[in-house]
Amino acid sequence: MEQWISQLQNSVNSLDKLKKYINVTPDEEKAITTLNTTWGTTPYFASLMDPDDPDCPIRKQVIPSMKEQENQYGIPNYLIWKENRATEEIRPDSIARQYHDRIAFTITDICANYCRHCFRKELVVDRDLKLRFDVEEGLQWISKHKEIRDILITGGDPFILSDDKIEYVICKLREIPHIEMIRFGTRTPVVLPQRITSGLKKVLKGYHRVPIWVNTQCNHPKEITEKTAKAVYGLLSCGVNVGNQAVLLKGINDDVETFRELHLKLLEVRIRPYYVFYCEPAPGIDHFRTPVEKGAELIRDAIRGHTTGLAQPMYVVATNIGKIPLMPDYYIMGKTDKEYKLRNYEGKITMWPNIPE
Repeated sequence: MEQWISQLQNSVNSLDKLKKYINVTPDEEKAITTLNTTWGTTPYFASLMDPDDPDCPIRKQVIPSMKEQENQYGIPNYLIWKENRATEEIRPDSIARQYHDRIAFTITDICANYCRHCFRKELVVDRDLKLRFDVEEGLQWISKHKEIRDILITGGDPFILSDDKIEYVICKLREIPHIEMIRFGTRTPVVLPQRITSGLKKVLKGYHRVPIWVNTQCNHPKEITEKTAKAVYGLLSCGVNVGNQAVLLKGINDDVETFRELHLKLLEVRIRPYYVFYCEPAPGIDHFRTPVEKGAELIRDAIRGHTTGLAQPMYVVATNIGKIPLMPDYYIMGKTDKEYKLRNYEGKITMWPNIPE
């Protein structure tokens, strides 16, 4: 049996299994035994938890919390609103749309790790929302909509499917003339690096008119290990670029030191920081959200000028009308008809010509 399959079959998804990895607190035990929710992670990711620290950033992303019952800011039926599922356009459940020329193609609702902050929490974690993910129905819809050129394959986590199923979806999409790009959203390089096998790399590798891109989600430097580094290198070696889409999470990565270390370590293992997402207003995750301005402040104070620009992600909020950048201009201090007054990360001032149209 392949290691990644064994990891999934031995998922840490019960109190007894969890106690083999950490000293469970009374609050954690209460949440696990009280809340009607899907939770769990791989033995590998569980092994990265601090056994004695309930504030461990990995524990907080994996273990249910009674705080999930609080919902002051979460939007009811959030996923229906966010993914425009109540519009006049008739689409299969597997197709989510915010843009004219690209869509999210959801092919599973199963994950290797069930993130407590998931914006699809209603569907994947709490299971309050029931959708039908028929791959064939989705492929037929895509083939008929010639304006669609870019497909994000998502879930759940599409990389927990078999090599054959992944290859089938890729091949079918590549047969559609108007498709120009295929992207996968997966946490497996971080939570299940054993999944990046020779078989999967064979499916993904090779030069093609329709390239494959992978974006993962890593939220804290503690999640980055040698196993993740090797998995990412394996993807890069078969021609697949890897980016990171972090989520800004209160008490996990919302301080300058952690935020900077995260993005530096991502580059060390060849993952390109791509997005930092504001934690979306899905129900039951109020305790993870920061003020909206926080992400831009962290980029300013932790990254911009303090290290290479390669480490700087785009800070955005994902909405029903697409991603909206949340990057205020901290650096133009003023201007006249003649010149701009600019400030760098150290507070030093310089002047720059103002060029007319």
